[in-house]
Amino acid sequence: MSEVKQLNVVQAINQALHDAMAADPKVLVLGEEVGDKQEGGVMGVTKGLSTAFGERVRSTPISEQAIIGAAIGASLGGYRPVAEIMLMNFIAVPMDMITNHAAKLRFMSGGQTNVPIVIRTMTGVGFSTGGQHSDYLEAWFAHTAGIKVVAPSNPDDAYGLMRAAIEDDDPVLFIENLPTYWTPGPVSFQKVKLGQAKVALEGTDATVVAHSRMVVEALAAAKTLATEGISLEVVDLRTISPWDRATVLASAAKTGRAVVVHEAVKQFGIGAEIAAVIGEELWGKLKAPVQRLGGAFAPVPFSRPLEAAFAPTAADIAAAVRKAVTA
Repeated sequence: MSEVKQLNVVQAINQALHDAMAADPKVLVLGEEVGDKQEGGVMGVTKGLSTAFGERVRSTPISEQAIIGAAIGASLGGYRPVAEIMLMNFIAVPMDMITNHAAKLRFMSGGQTNVPIVIRTMTGVGFSTGGQHSDYLEAWFAHTAGIKVVAPSNPDDAYGLMRAAIEDDDPVLFIENLPTYWTPGPVSFQKVKLGQAKVALEGTDATVVAHSRMVVEALAAAKTLATEGISLEVVDLRTISPWDRATVLASAAKTGRAVVVHEAVKQFGIGAEIAAVIGEELWGKLKAPVQRLGGAFAPVPFSRPLEAAFAPTAADIAAAVRKAVTA
């Protein structure tokens, strides 16, 4: 496709899966309720695929270990499975298979085999789904050698990153954000290179580094700060691991100030790694200490008011930028 269309994130991922399956008969889709008899998944992301591609789309039992085990086995047989783990918290169940098998088989075989699987999962606060259904757990997998981690913030990147993830020869964890599923945007149907960040907004006074829904919050903060005469640059990581050091460092060097934000809890999050690298590489060049924003060190609350206070907001990001600018 070459034309640009307005799609939401659900539609963009659905189109990416359709296009990948049409282009390569080795691409499979499996997971709970992914078939059309079950409405194409709980959010309809895979709707229409089983009708179009038949048995290459398989609804599975409610067993995360069976889903990931089957995906790994199929990949070793020459296929490129896209496995859905309905919610990110449930990824703890097959974590041994993901970290000790999928991520390591290339290394353990001396490069003789690889595991080209994509693991789709969704998460995000905002729907009162509680502490076992809303966590961002990207740091677990960013800490694991052999697996790539991506998290789009908009429909165009959702399409482009999915296409690139399916074609990658190593396992890719593809994190979808539930609250942004129905946000529309232009989709160019171009693949997005893994490991390449994007400057979502150019600015001169401070840099915010974010991914997934926090990019949306950062862009909203930028609008508020602009009315105060503060020019904010927003870097959308897109790929969390491997993250694009060059783009992040170039932006932080230009503005002299950096704020790293993620929805995952602040303690031991990926923001600590990014902040440390910025501090190491730009020592003596920054105008203020690097700041980190993240979720509270607690299970995600079920209560709506408490849940709203759990994750960083545009107001929190704006406050952190003001602190950096006035430091």
